Amino acid sequence: MQSQDPDNNNNLLIAVVLSMAVLLMWQLVFPPPEPPPPSPSQQTEAPGAVPGSTGAPQIAGAPGQSEAGAAKSPRVDIKTPSIEGSIALRGARIDDVQLVKYHETTDPSSPKVVLLRPSESRFPYFSEHGWLSPGGAKVPNKDTVWSVADGATLTAEQPLVLTWDNGAGLLFKRTITVDENYLFTIVDEVSNSSGSDVVLHPYGRIYRHGTPEIEGFFVQHEGIIAWLGETERLQEFTYSEMLDEERPQSFSNITGGWLGFTDKYWAATLIPDQETTYSVNFSTPSRKTATESESFQTDYQQGPVTVVNGGNAKVSSRLFAGAKKVDLIAEYENDYKILDFNYLIDWGWFFFITKPLYYLLNWLNGLFGNFGLAILATTVIVKAAFYPLANRAYVSMAQMKKLQPEMERLKKRYPDDKQKQQQEMMALYQKEKINPLAGCFPILLQIPVFFALYKVLFVSIDMRHAPFYGWITDLSAPDPTSIFNLFGLLPYTVPDFLMIGVWPLIMGITMWLQMQLNPAQPDPTQQMIFNWMPVMFTFLLATFPAGLVIYWAWNNILSLIQQYVIMKRQGAEVPLVENLKKTFAVVGGLIPKRKSE
Repeated sequence: MQSQDPDNNNNLLIAVVLSMAVLLMWQLVFPPPEPPPPSPSQQTEAPGAVPGSTGAPQIAGAPGQSEAGAAKSPRVDIKTPSIEGSIALRGARIDDVQLVKYHETTDPSSPKVVLLRPSESRFPYFSEHGWLSPGGAKVPNKDTVWSVADGATLTAEQPLVLTWDNGAGLLFKRTITVDENYLFTIVDEVSNSSGSDVVLHPYGRIYRHGTPEIEGFFVQHEGIIAWLGETERLQEFTYSEMLDEERPQSFSNITGGWLGFTDKYWAATLIPDQETTYSVNFSTPSRKTATESESFQTDYQQGPVTVVNGGNAKVSSRLFAGAKKVDLIAEYENDYKILDFNYLIDWGWFFFITKPLYYLLNWLNGLFGNFGLAILATTVIVKAAFYPLANRAYVSMAQMKKLQPEMERLKKRYPDDKQKQQQEMMALYQKEKINPLAGCFPILLQIPVFFALYKVLFVSIDMRHAPFYGWITDLSAPDPTSIFNLFGLLPYTVPDFLMIGVWPLIMGITMWLQMQLNPAQPDPTQQMIFNWMPVMFTFLLATFPAGLVIYWAWNNILSLIQQYVIMKRQGAEVPLVENLKKTFAVVGGLIPKRKSE
């Protein structure tokens, strides 16, 4: 049968061809930009160390820089089961943190992930706590060298005690403790023997130099993040948004919450006293110029603390610097009453699906010992949960297929009256009690689960470097193989846009087979589009995490079996073999025959 509207079909064909061309050529024509080389200004810290000043900045992730910077300042080592590094005695900054349990690649001998870096290093990224004095009292600053007992080391069992005397009657003492994971507690005390009362303001800040390399995916926020009490609540600013702002983002009269920077898997956040009111600033102390790189700062300042003569005062705060593990974040929130600390992990708008799905996957991983098997089991559970609705949809689809001959007769009876065709078809649907839209339900049901699983695979650190079997060593990364070099047999590297691995191919084939269960479309253009859709999805999903592609392929297989069984039970014709023969006949007809044939 020829198309009844050739102009529309031609436009549709052109649109499909152009879409595929864009999909295939985008990465080739517009590859991701290389990160710019660091400017000389990134080598040193700018002057000033109070909130809102042009203090030091930095980027996390480039290994090997931390040690060089650490050698330029007197330091005390940090050694716990989860982190190692050091604290600068000059400024008493927590500025050298490496994550012992995480490496840059799946190779366990690769460098450890470096989170915080000293101000003297190439890309500073550090936390600083201190006092501000509106009355001009001499308080510790970035150049202050604190005293510490010889041989001191900060461990999970042993706190670090720092002291500094300003020589004018104020003695400052700072006690830093750290747990076995990623939470520091900072207690600042001031003893006053100056002869008069002193008013001070406690503050904390995290400073980061340069814009870090980020995934840039819309499904997850990377940049400045905060939960500011019950009034301002969740605040998120990307690095580009901060650079577009002419003035700092400021908030006042905040009680409870936290603030800092979040990366895909790591975070550094300040946690003020949850019972004390404070104000907050998010700023860019420096902007990118020919000689200077941009920098970003989050800081808070508490209200005045009066230290009476002959008395003392004490304030405490915390710093989280480490991996965003779901259970650990929840534990900190509950144990230390940190207001809505769980929002540090970006579950997205569908959190009511994403979080339960994460816990289901995590539980199944505990049973099977493999997240890939957990994904397969989750797919079965989800299919079982939606079976009644999907079953009803497939039954309706099977009934629709049985009506195909009658629908063709209606088209022939009213070839030039489409309105009459539609009226008669709707009457036929009502007579047979069929919903023509029911066939869309199985796909619609998959979309929120698909997106939620994508979110879990993307944001959950539990999936990072989680292996499956064979060549899949990281379920959170794309399938590393490609058909265009015969899956590694040919000795050349394939461009990114041609990385079509084994699992994307399995997904595409199963999707194509599922479509072959449907009768051939009477319109050849529409049929061609249906035939090309699996190819387009194969290229599209090839760049997605392997775990997601495995889920989609396995879901296709289960749907294929389910649809086939239901169609047989309903007595509907299963055109799979017939459609396959037609497809291969068309392909065979496109191949020129030899003259001898």
